[in-house]
Amino acid sequence: MTRYANEILRIINASNSHLTAEQIFLEIKRAEPQIVLATVYNNLKALNKKGLIRILSVDGKTDRYDKIKKHDHLVCKTCGKLADFQFEDLAENLSKQINFDVFGYDLKVFYECTECQNIKNNLK
Repeated sequence: MTRYANEILRIINASNSHLTAEQIFLEIKRAEPQIVLATVYNNLKALNKKGLIRILSVDGKTDRYDKIKKHDHLVCKTCGKLADFQFEDLAENLSKQINFDVFGYDLKVFYECTECQNIKNNLK
């Protein structure tokens, strides 16, 4: 892997949030001022292809990048905020139901976050 890819992977794995390519770019630019945004996108694509990071896509929102760690996501249907959540392992249960091996899944559960609920309640 290139030094850029290693640094991008380090940034993603050290983060407790779901970063956009632009956020990663701004972070890496501090140490590597010559880097361009296209290089970040190319390395994100390569890291994802190698299975080292996840791309989180939500309709109408900017893609975000996440570490490879077994977890699921809650997505606010109003603001698009992403939150990690740990469900029981659904793969074994699903395998039994469909009678096929399930190797993994990408689950997004949509809800309304506390901040959006508070805004809505304050408007009433």
